[in-house]
Amino acid sequence: MSKPTLTYFDIPTSRGEECRLALFIAGVSFTDERLSREQWEARKATAPFGALPLFTSEGRPPLSQSNAILRMIGGQHGLLPADAWESARHEAVMCAVEELRAKLGPTGRIKDPVEKQKAREALATGFFPEWSAQVEKQITGPFLGGAQISVADLKIFVALSTLLAGKIDHIPVETFKPFPKLLALTEAVKNHPKVVAWYAR
Repeated sequence: MSKPTLTYFDIPTSRGEECRLALFIAGVSFTDERLSREQWEARKATAPFGALPLFTSEGRPPLSQSNAILRMIGGQHGLLPADAWESARHEAVMCAVEELRAKLGPTGRIKDPVEKQKAREALATGFFPEWSAQVEKQITGPFLGGAQISVADLKIFVALSTLLAGKIDHIPVETFKPFPKLLALTEAVKNHPKVVAWYAR
């Protein structure tokens, strides 16, 4: 049987990157297919929900939506808790990460620089602190569920990486400093041996 394929844009961020990390940490040999925007436009109509990432395996229909992909990988390879309730709690946090992306993403498409600044400053003083406080309450430490890394931790790490690196204009890094458990979680993921190995390739 051929290796499964994870298809995403040729960028080391966002929903595709968290799925790549999950597969690598799980020890799954996979084809890391990276598309240009032009290549994606030519294939978009054939994808479930018209979106990336896509996870494909021989003899099965393609799987879309990052949380569904992460849930499958996590469930099969010990990257989600075996207890159903605790696993659902992790999935709830993954849903919360998608809510964060849904708030931030549209600001990148605002053309007027003044309006963009205003929208992002509103997130930095309102939504982001509220979101961080809610997620902080869910964290056992160092990872979401304790000592073992999960796909939810990977999703938090990838979603926050550009924000914590100060790469999003008008979102100060200081926005997240009042949340030590959240910051410690991202550091724990960053320093996980498998994550280090992924970025050292």
